[in-house]
Amino acid sequence: MKTPISAGNAEDALKVVAQNRKARHDYFILETFEAGLVLAGSEIKSIRQGKANIREAYVRIEAGEAWLIGANIAAYYPASRQNHDPLRPRKLLLGKKEIARLFEQVREKGLTIIPLQLHLKRGRAKIEIGVARGKKKYDKRQEIAERDARLEMDRALRRKR
Repeated sequence: MKTPISAGNAEDALKVVAQNRKARHDYFILETFEAGLVLAGSEIKSIRQGKANIREAYVRIEAGEAWLIGANIAAYYPASRQNHDPLRPRKLLLGKKEIARLFEQVREKGLTIIPLQLHLKRGRAKIEIGVARGKKKYDKRQEIAERDARLEMDRALRRKR
């Protein structure tokens, strides 16, 4: 007998497969979206094994469709001949209004769409993408200085206790 799926089941939990940690360091994230991915069978099996990299990937909008470019999903070796190209462009599943909104924001100067996280949600591959503006060198230095100051304050408070 199957147990009913509830909000608290482990099946609802996210399994993070790949993260773009450098993105939050190099960009100001203005808005985030979650999108599905159109994948081949060997690609989803490779993702479930955790063999994906989105560090150099970006999103391009062409002809009313969103495409993930540059994401590396490693070949799934048991598939041998029916394998996929690891760097092929993959279509993102977003609504028409979301795509139109993203397109308008990207037309604005200095904005880009980057993947932030690739995860499995209820067995389906999802990607979190963000509309981002590039940081200047002084922005990065200021952020590092603020983080160091915060850490130093936390250490001082712990020593005082």
